[in-house]
Amino acid sequence: MTDLKISRGGHAHKFRKDLMRIMPGYNWTVHRGTADPWKVVATGTQSSGFNRTSTLQVIWETDSRGNATYRAMSADYGAKSPWMKEHTDTTLALALRGLQLAYEHEAQKFRNCAMALQAGRQAPQQNAEEQAS
Repeated sequence: MTDLKISRGGHAHKFRKDLMRIMPGYNWTVHRGTADPWKVVATGTQSSGFNRTSTLQVIWETDSRGNATYRAMSADYGAKSPWMKEHTDTTLALALRGLQLAYEHEAQKFRNCAMALQAGRQAPQQNAEEQAS
């Protein structure tokens, strides 16, 4: 077993640099105050004026063997909004992409429901033709 630990300086700096490269549309803060040397937490925000429009948090954890996991979660409008979804993966890019795909999947489900309701407002073509006869 190796005694690999995430240093609070170097790895946190690299983590922030990777976040800024992959997600440049967020303002990133890396929280170094954690008591767990195996974990680094970063929070990214998007704002419009004084209003927070999106919050993204990524937790980078390394186990005693040096295997990294990234857990990404996000919340919508407001600083105290609850986390809506989260996704964990082995790389930062995969964790963020997985979170995006989860939202896209939810959006498609809602689109399908909305289209079914819209179609339900219209009379089926066969019934309309039969009634005209």
